[in-house]
Amino acid sequence: MIGKKFLNVRYSLLLVLPWLLVVPAVDAQSLPDFTSLVEESSAAVVNISTTQKVQSGIPGMPEGLEIPDLPEGHPLGELFRHFFGQGGDDQVERDAQSLGSGFIMSPDGYIITNYHVVKGADEIIVRLVDRRELKAEIVGLDERSDIALVKVKADNLPAVRIGKSSDLKVGEWVLAIGSPFGFDHSATQ
Repeated sequence: MIGKKFLNVRYSLLLVLPWLLVVPAVDAQSLPDFTSLVEESSAAVVNISTTQKVQSGIPGMPEGLEIPDLPEGHPLGELFRHFFGQGGDDQVERDAQSLGSGFIMSPDGYIITNYHVVKGADEIIVRLVDRRELKAEIVGLDERSDIALVKVKADNLPAVRIGKSSDLKVGEWVLAIGSPFGFDHSATQ
C-alpha cells in the first residue's frame, strides 16, 4: 500500500514538474516592459537635499534620545551625566540634512516632492540629471497627502507627462522612478 502511494506521488511530481518549468517562461513574456518609459522620464527625475537648523537635547547624544529618568544615585545616571552633560536645558543647535526625490512637472521649474523631505527646510538644493544644482523655494505644502511643490529658477527643463489617476484601474502595473539617498536613478514596478 505504501509503495503504491509513493508511486502515485512520484507520478504526480513528474506531471507537475514540467508544467512548473514552462509557466515562468510564459508569464515573463506577458510582463510589461518599462525601459522606454524609464528612458523617456528619467531626465525629469531630480534628487533633493535639504538643510535645516534643529535643537538637539544633549550634546553628543543621538537625535531623539534623552537621558532616562533614573533614581537619585543610580550608577547609570552618573555615567550619562559624565559623558553627555546634565541634560535639561543643554540645547544645542545643529544642522540636519534630508534627502529625497522629486520630478519636474513643468519646463519652467515647478517640482513635486514629498512634504516630509522639505518640511522645515532652511535650504533646498535640487540636483538635475545633468549634475546642475539649483536652489529651490517652497511654493506649497500639504502635510496630509505628503506632497510639496517647490520651484527652481530655470527654463527649458525636461518635464514628466502627467496622466490621470481616473484612467487607472486597481491591479494595473505602475512604475516609480526616483533618485533617493543620493543615487542617480532607481525604478520600481
